[in-house]
Amino acid sequence: MPENNHHRIAIIGSGPAGLTAALYTGRANFNPVIFEGMQPGGQLTITTEIENYPGFEHGIQGPELMDIMRAQAARFGAVSHYKEITKVDFSKRPFTLHSYEEVHTADAVIISTGASAKLLNIESETKFMGYGVSACATCDGFFFKGQKILVVGGGDTAMEEANYLTKFASEVTLVHRRSEFRASKIMTERTKKNPKIKFAVNKVVHEVLGTDENGRKSMTGAVLKDTVTGELTTAEATGLFIAIGHQPNTSLFKGILDMDETGYLIVKPGTTYTNIEGVFAAGDVADKNYRQAITAAGSGCMAALDAERWLEAQE
Repeated sequence: MPENNHHRIAIIGSGPAGLTAALYTGRANFNPVIFEGMQPGGQLTITTEIENYPGFEHGIQGPELMDIMRAQAARFGAVSHYKEITKVDFSKRPFTLHSYEEVHTADAVIISTGASAKLLNIESETKFMGYGVSACATCDGFFFKGQKILVVGGGDTAMEEANYLTKFASEVTLVHRRSEFRASKIMTERTKKNPKIKFAVNKVVHEVLGTDENGRKSMTGAVLKDTVTGELTTAEATGLFIAIGHQPNTSLFKGILDMDETGYLIVKPGTTYTNIEGVFAAGDVADKNYRQAITAAGSGCMAALDAERWLEAQE
């Protein structure tokens, strides 16, 4: 194996967590390598305006923020590889990382592979993602002041997001494929009491409607399909928030690292340590509660400091 395929610290996944970890470990002269994977920059690269990340008074575009963070990490020696890690071996040190036929080793590994929102998997949803369609109410709700919004889902997350969005929207319609909700009784009752929330039960989103003129996209509504009769109706809305859950990107680590029942990596409380010494987890891959850019960046810093101190202790 070539000598340059061995690294003091390897970071699997980018986004705010991975790039912050790269910045800190780079400044500490660990020469980190980042395997940015299938979506370099993480979920923020499909986000348009970000107004809640500190330091950007007038907001910033998601891809631009990631480019700035990557450049800042590179300034201190972090190297990005736009490759996907397909297999890992954490049974012995140095750890082994496979990118298809290519093999790398590392003394310590930081995992920041993130979590992906579960989506509807319809073509029009992809087309208007970031232009009316969103999977994060706390990220994007502010942009829909005085507008009509649809929220898809029937669990506690959907109820919470629907209630949160009434702070901004003139009307929120909760769309659910069944007549019964799987949300807790208290959340369902709270949502039903909110005068701004309407319900479209036994309905699914069949198509997202909107305009696309000279590259300027804008959502105008959605076609809803009745799951009982098959009838199609049109709902006027400028926003569609999908709240059917998130899936942590942890399939690579199944049977290797401890996870909860939904696949989120388990870390020792107050740290980023996983169950394997020398392997750390940061960002949404280990966070089912907050899932914000700023909390991901913070845990990336924690992972970097944990990895640095652990490596120094080994030496």
